[in-house]
Amino acid sequence: MSDLFAALALAIVIEGLLYAAFPDQMKRMITQVLDIPSGHLRWYALAIAAVGLVFLAFVRL
Repeated sequence: MSDLFAALALAIVIEGLLYAAFPDQMKRMITQVLDIPSGHLRWYALAIAAVGLVFLAFVRL
């Protein structure tokens, strides 16, 4: 369980650093995401999550 919280904390740190380093680009990206249909966004998110799980499986071996 502590690994899960460590991973979530790391994700928050990375996201915060991205917003700090590239605020204008992140704002632009958010507006672009709003234009993507919900169905497509759902599939993109699931694909990224699957890639993340595969990467995690390789790291944990």
